[in-house]
Amino acid sequence: MYASREDIGYDFGEDSKVGSKPTKPNPNIDGGWAWMIVFSSFLVHILIMGSQMALGILNMEWLEEFNQSRGLTAWISSLSMGITLIVGPFIGLFISMCGCRMTAIIGGVLNALGWILSAYASNVHYLFLTFGVTAGIGSGMVYLPAVVMVGQYFQKRRALAQGLSTTGTGFGTFLMTALLKYLCAEFGWRNAMFIQGAISLNLCVCGALMRPLSPKGLREKYVVRSDSEENRTKVLSHSTETIKSNGVLGEEPEKKEEAANEEVLGSVQHIEIGGKSGSGRSMYGLRLFKTVSQLTVTVRKGFALWYSSYFGAASLFTNRVFVAFIIWALFAYSSFVIPFIHLPEIVKQYNLSRQDNVFPLTSIIAIVHIFGKVILGIISDLPCISTWNVFLMANFTLVICILTLPLMQTYVGLAVVCALIGFSSGYFSLMPVVTEDLVGTKHLANAYGIIISANGISALFGPPFAGWIYDITQKYDFSFYIAGLLYMVGIIFLLIQPCIEKKQPGEKSTEEAQV
Repeated sequence: MYASREDIGYDFGEDSKVGSKPTKPNPNIDGGWAWMIVFSSFLVHILIMGSQMALGILNMEWLEEFNQSRGLTAWISSLSMGITLIVGPFIGLFISMCGCRMTAIIGGVLNALGWILSAYASNVHYLFLTFGVTAGIGSGMVYLPAVVMVGQYFQKRRALAQGLSTTGTGFGTFLMTALLKYLCAEFGWRNAMFIQGAISLNLCVCGALMRPLSPKGLREKYVVRSDSEENRTKVLSHSTETIKSNGVLGEEPEKKEEAANEEVLGSVQHIEIGGKSGSGRSMYGLRLFKTVSQLTVTVRKGFALWYSSYFGAASLFTNRVFVAFIIWALFAYSSFVIPFIHLPEIVKQYNLSRQDNVFPLTSIIAIVHIFGKVILGIISDLPCISTWNVFLMANFTLVICILTLPLMQTYVGLAVVCALIGFSSGYFSLMPVVTEDLVGTKHLANAYGIIISANGISALFGPPFAGWIYDITQKYDFSFYIAGLLYMVGIIFLLIQPCIEKKQPGEKSTEEAQV
């Protein structure tokens, strides 16, 4: 009736602290079922991120169908992309209560429902709700568990596993662009979205593969329902240490809450034992009350852990470089998303549709993006190379490509620029490393969640802004110029912070070097 702590994925310390016997290392760590988790996450990236990067095909269909402005129509794709990332910290609340598997399955159903309902859209505002919000939230509910589960199953090979799973974005963009283009040409965009909704139901299968590391029955070794003072003290001190390590909730309030929770469960159990001689209806009521009590305790604990994980990160904002990193993230992701949404229409305006049908420009970005992730990762791992410098150089290259793209009006010129965009955007694989260097391992999860949310805001407003500029100037040139300049402002914020001089991200500290 409730999620186990293994399924939730939080670290509650060693078993010895709560009076249970030590267990052997799980054979699925870095092997076994762990590779099925990587395969599941790879498929999730194909079905979610790949589909979102191919929305430029549907954006053209929506422009012709509803005859609305480009700025208004672009909100459909932006809502779906932005909400997928923005809701990440809030999806953590569902994971803490239901576990990654159940959250992903529900998200798969919600995502498919959003696609299917969008096939019956009568206007763009209908698509805002069905595709932008519904499918966007569903995507977020699958995307976050896919990333979290890979981190849970891998320790020594975590970087390799995350790299392999995220390459699904590039493969997905290439495959989904071709698939949506074919479906729209053969069956129309409405039937294409209906078919895509059916395909998205495979996200439920991906969620079903995300089984927890340990059976749910093992939760009993963490929760001691005995009324003995010794066992209750162990549980209280262990839970207090866990919450206190997050730096948010005080020790005394947690002790009172834990004591109240254990008292409720203990009293219910006592009544149940004493009432065995009562009627069957009374026993059913007591068991129902006990189940509700257990569920309430689980929800309260899950909410406390979620709150401490995200809203307990206020100290992160005292790091000036991290604040500059957030500002950078607010401008950076839109420069990567805008080409995917508006390139198909730019190609149509330049009368390059015949060449683009043979090999779409968005597919070029997607394929080279895969190699960019791998190559930039290998370069940054070299002992003589700073990850921070590789990260900045890739960003500078991407800015130059965004600013020069409007100058290219031939297919070959656009293809070269798109290839450079795909390669330089491979810095996405370096973002977790750079974030860890800025805030440390302890705050990595909280900090990276904030960065992802900032990227979501960037994806939310970027494409509509580009469409709005086009509606005013009748050109996409100024959209790319403004996006590139804002992107450059974000990079400048990273360069002018004095904290960078104290410790260069990507370089090991003296203590780390000694270890």
